[in-house]
This record gives sequence, C-alpha cells and structure tokens, in this order.
Amino acid sequence: MHILDHYTGTRHDRPRRREEDVFVEKARQHDEAAIRAIIQRYNQTIFRMVRAIVQSDAEAEDVVQEAYVRAFSNLESFRGDAAFGTWLIRIALNEALGRKRQRRETDLSALETSPSVDVMMEAFGMGHSPVNPESDAARAEIRALIETALDTLPEVFRIVFVMRDVEGFDIAETAALLELNPNTVKTRLFRARAMLREALSARVSPYFGDLFPFDGARCADMADRVLARL
Repeated sequence: MHILDHYTGTRHDRPRRREEDVFVEKARQHDEAAIRAIIQRYNQTIFRMVRAIVQSDAEAEDVVQEAYVRAFSNLESFRGDAAFGTWLIRIALNEALGRKRQRRETDLSALETSPSVDVMMEAFGMGHSPVNPESDAARAEIRALIETALDTLPEVFRIVFVMRDVEGFDIAETAALLELNPNTVKTRLFRARAMLREALSARVSPYFGDLFPFDGARCADMADRVLARL
C-alpha cells in the first residue's frame, strides 16, 4: 500500500478514504469517537514531523495538540480539495514552523537586551531483536544516539529525512507537503543522509576499539584449550 493510501486514503484505497470522510463528517458534529479515531490515525506521523522541526519532545506534543485543536475547531474550512491527512499535516507543519520562528525571534530579542540541538534501527540490526531487558536497553541507547545525531542536522534537511526515511513518504508527496521542487527534496535527502552518517560516525568511532572484546578470562581460557589439545 502506498504511504498516502495508508495515512490519507488517497489513490486506490477508496474504502479507507470513504471511511475517513465519514470520520471527518462526524467530527464536524463534535463526535468524540470520530475525533479520537482521526487523532490515533495520524498521531505518530505528525509527531515525528513536528519533532524534526522543534527538536523537543515536550514542545512537539504541544504543537501536535495545538494543531489538532486548530484543525477540529476549523473543520468548516476543510473543503476536500486535498486529502484530509494532507490538510491536517500542513496545519501541524505550519504550527511547528511558527513556533520555531517565534522562538528564534524571542531568543534574538533576549540577546539584544542581555548584558552581556525505530529509522535506523534496521541499519544497526536491531529491528527485530528479541524482547528482553538487554535488547531493550541497547535499542534505547541506539535510538538516543540516532536522535541526537539527527538533531544536529539543519532543519531543512532534518524534516526531509524524517518524511522520506522515517515516515516513508515518496519524493512527490514530500515535495507537495513542503511546497518544494522534487529535485530539491532529492538533494536535501542526499545531504541529510550524508550528514547523519558523518554525525553517527563521529559519535560511534571512539568505541570501535572496544568491539568484539576477547581478553581477560576468555583469552586465558583459549590458551588453556590450545595447550590441552597440544
């Protein structure tokens, strides 16, 4: 299934689109179950996109919440020219970008008056590891490492990376949502991947010398076994 078929019910997924139309119509009538269903359908996608912009879990939650409030309070403005999911995502992106812009302006103002920062889990071979405390801890460490590295990317590259490699939107969809030229999306994705690899390498390479340790008791045991065979 195409990614926007999944999230917005467009293209060939007509039954899902019709189901979503029903939810939207019920939401217009303040139906709580319909509103909950819409929120649950889009929560993760919107959070990830917003988080890529504001770089804070707490602020991303605030932005997502505000975006939902704005959307459900103004459903009469949704005319169906675009898919509902596209309309909703744009509201969230605009809210996130507005927050970021406002924060930047506030920081500049303060400076003038002052006296004086689960994608690449597969790449690390952690995508389908058994559930146990050790693997959970390792996944958490890797996730934190990736998130920290991703946060170092400039915003224009970070949001494209999240939309393409984390959420799976294709080039055309990403370009449409961000109002960019498709070639610009390709270029930014290429640079984002390169910068992320570089950032991860800088954080991981100091630990390469500790990989596959074979010393201490294990080393001594090997010597004992070799000597025993000899």
